[in-house]
Amino acid sequence: MILADKIIYLRKRNGWSQEQLAGQLDISRQSVSKWESGMSIPDLDKILKMSKIFNVSTDFLLKDELEEALPSELEYTEEEIEGRMVSLEEMNAYMDVVEQTANKIGIGVALCILSPILLIMLGILSESNMLGITEDMAGGLGTAVLLVIIAVGVCILIVNGMRLSKYEYMEKEALVLQYGVQGIVEKKKRDIEPVFRAYTAVGVTLCIVAVCPLLVAGGFGASDVVLGICLSVLLAVIACAVFLFISKGMAWGACDKLLQVGDYTLEKKKTGRKTERFAQIYWCFATAIYLGISFYTDAWDRTWIIWPVAGVAFAACHGILGMILEKEERR
Repeated sequence: MILADKIIYLRKRNGWSQEQLAGQLDISRQSVSKWESGMSIPDLDKILKMSKIFNVSTDFLLKDELEEALPSELEYTEEEIEGRMVSLEEMNAYMDVVEQTANKIGIGVALCILSPILLIMLGILSESNMLGITEDMAGGLGTAVLLVIIAVGVCILIVNGMRLSKYEYMEKEALVLQYGVQGIVEKKKRDIEPVFRAYTAVGVTLCIVAVCPLLVAGGFGASDVVLGICLSVLLAVIACAVFLFISKGMAWGACDKLLQVGDYTLEKKKTGRKTERFAQIYWCFATAIYLGISFYTDAWDRTWIIWPVAGVAFAACHGILGMILEKEERR
């Protein structure tokens, strides 16, 4: 029996709640909860105090020599630990799914980014009379291919997103890792870190460099064909960069979710649940505005600018709303 189980056993044998035990040790109830879940261990001073109040030896607490099983009526529940318990098996299953789907999701997103390339090139070549096809033919063929590529990409995203959907609670609920799980996750994160940082650095570099050919071609007054090629290269390089971000970023994010750090602390989870409805309403309005303006003006080649503007505005509004909610939580 490990120390965490011994504390639970002795506390319940004495009929004490976590709060009552915390009061006798002059600590917070959350500290007792973390001891019992194995997320942390008491220091020597607290071990000595517990040996006195439980009337057991320190050897009993520190040595894993008690082999008898806990009586069923003394077993602890997830509610006592204030969070959803994540076992070693569940953690391994979650990390396996993330590793299996990360590259596929990266490919799905990359396909969506690559989808307009043929349409762009056919449109430019038809205008230059280099293929001997009309603009309508080029537009029809290019649009058909674009829709097929997007359909494949979206299908990949949906299938793999459904595999991850059973673990959505990782982002929204308070988690308590079973004894020993936290150390394993921290080791996984350390193993991932070098590759994650390298992929992120390369991806950011690609995003910066990708626009250079288009800027140079535009500056020298290159032909539409050259500009079209540069734009296609830009999209291809961005697709590669996004794939790099996703392929290791998902595994890094999974570790953060389990450890509840970074963007997944308990405070951010609380505010995230409150801002989720805002995000749904915001993007519904943004889509409605885009479609309305595009159909009214029939300027589909220019109305795409609505999306980057909406994205920047969303980030600003979401950040402001999050700050307001965090201040309310502190009050």
